[in-house]
Amino acid sequence: VQLQASGGGLVQAGGSLRLSCAASGSGISIMAMAWYRQAPGKQRDLVARISGGGSTYYADDVKGRFTISRDSSENTVYLQMNSLKPEDTAVYYCNANYYVGSADFRIHWGQGTEVTVSS
Repeated sequence: VQLQASGGGLVQAGGSLRLSCAASGSGISIMAMAWYRQAPGKQRDLVARISGGGSTYYADDVKGRFTISRDSSENTVYLQMNSLKPEDTAVYYCNANYYVGSADFRIHWGQGTEVTVSS
């Protein structure tokens, strides 16, 4: 599978950005997709996750500001980020859990997209 992330950039505090991550590949069944982020000198943390059935999870520090959604027909996941704060500055990575065939479960990371929030 390939994951193509886009949508990062520089924005002022209080602004918004929308990240996209498109998954492609043959013979795959995408299950959950998620966004993680990694700030300089810190570990990579889960930001939001959406299951194949549409259930969502958000980290406490983004609840009410970020919204994850998914277009299953396009195998694309989005992260709408509103009311951005300088502490949201990080490289954002998308992640997909998927099956190749019926039993070969895999996890794949996309390349990061950088988000910088200026104060």
